[in-house]
Amino acid sequence: MSVLQQSALRPVYPVRTERLSLRPLTVDDVDALFAYRSRPDVCRYVPFEPMTREVIDERLATQWANTELTDEGQALTLGIEDAGTGQLVGDVVLFWHSREHGGGEIGYVVNPDFSGHGYATEAARGLLRLGFDQLGLHRIIARIDERNEPSARVARRLGMRQEARLVHNELFKGEWSTELDFAMLAEEWLAYRTP
Repeated sequence: MSVLQQSALRPVYPVRTERLSLRPLTVDDVDALFAYRSRPDVCRYVPFEPMTREVIDERLATQWANTELTDEGQALTLGIEDAGTGQLVGDVVLFWHSREHGGGEIGYVVNPDFSGHGYATEAARGLLRLGFDQLGLHRIIARIDERNEPSARVARRLGMRQEARLVHNELFKGEWSTELDFAMLAEEWLAYRTP
């Protein structure tokens, strides 16, 4: 279905992957979110500063409270829960940028205490499935600071193409940042995805 025909994304939660459950964030997640979103090393290459509990509470009550995408300009942030332990290990976001052009974007952040297990790749693959298979997007991108090599490796493992390297394109947290742009088209997803 093309994005022009699709009206919304209303996932049935939790969205399951092989080892993970992607689900809306709740007030019960404040401690787990604070454990990594307050860390300067986690926030270095992403568009947010280390968060206080108050900021996390505010986001849970506003933008993270969204559980569906009904129009362009919206974002859906989901917690990454280890299905075996029930622990929140990170979160992912799917942005719906354009209805007309069928454009979206993904982002991901994992608590470093749980890195090295492939959680970011598996969770981001779940977002691609939501974006392409359920919302009907035509193209999904990931924009990554070049210095964030682990995040770039995730995009490559997802089968996303690096389309651009934008040298010093943005003054980011007080210094010039070089952005890597990755993308995948719906037909590439069909060829890539596993049944």
